[in-house]
Amino acid sequence: MGRVGVDLYPLQDGVGLEDVETFGKYLGGSATNVAVAAARHGRSAAVVTRTGHDAFGTFVHRALTAFGVSDRFVSGVEGLNTPLAFCEMYPPDHFPLLFYRQPTAPDLQIRAEELDLDAIGSAGVFWATVTGLSEEPSRGAHFAAWRARRRRRFTVLDLDYRPMFWESPAAAAEQVRQALQHVTVAVGNREECEVAVGESEPRRAAEALLEAGVEVAIVKQGPRGVLGMTRGAGGLEVVEVPPTPVAVVNGLGAGDGFGGALVHGLLSGWELERVLRFANAAGAIVATRRECSTAMPTTAEVEALLEEVASRA
Repeated sequence: MGRVGVDLYPLQDGVGLEDVETFGKYLGGSATNVAVAAARHGRSAAVVTRTGHDAFGTFVHRALTAFGVSDRFVSGVEGLNTPLAFCEMYPPDHFPLLFYRQPTAPDLQIRAEELDLDAIGSAGVFWATVTGLSEEPSRGAHFAAWRARRRRRFTVLDLDYRPMFWESPAAAAEQVRQALQHVTVAVGNREECEVAVGESEPRRAAEALLEAGVEVAIVKQGPRGVLGMTRGAGGLEVVEVPPTPVAVVNGLGAGDGFGGALVHGLLSGWELERVLRFANAAGAIVATRRECSTAMPTTAEVEALLEEVASRA
């Protein structure tokens, strides 16, 4: 549930948007990309979102169907355009984004009274992002969805903090603190954890997320890999997984590839370490590709990379 749009990515690297001559057009939006990534692993996926009544909205519906993601819960909003996102590419680690989502985006017009709460409540995984809390009526719809879940297992909050959507980090933190009481899994990078719980050191951030009420806390550490923490029958379990080395082309979709693979691992009932290794490798594969949604790997591709990394160890 959350953001959708059209990504217009330059086909030239190392130049500003003012000098880009050609763009590729791709389905985008963090929550949407996660649904696509989960579908690539053979999962039944749908996205709850909204578009404009325009040609780009039509493209969203067609692209979702092509990726095997249900568009049943995607509706149009009169008077608003489907959002666009442009980026600049300066590999390996600089990818500025420019969002066209004014005066507001259709995906922030999701309304509680329009939700299929039975579908949300019964889903094996329900994934939402912090961006959806930045405005009403989307904020209220998210809390209605979480109430329908009743803290069911694998209710995931992606801490995906985008400062351009908020008046301040403090405003985001206030909403996240309330949201964490309703979810069982939280995932984010160090900067997002600092906004969420005031901690950026990975272990302290994970502990703070558990104290806030989640059952599984996942902290992405960039070049240092990923840390996962949970409380099991045997006490506190902490897992750290190193990064998967690749040559980065575009780092923007890696977190969404990680998310879809995380969904697959959770639903598969794997141990936390295996889940994180698989998700880390999936995100690494996406980082080697220019686009986001079409870059999401299959299970076989992820397993092949893991085998290759193991053979080099």
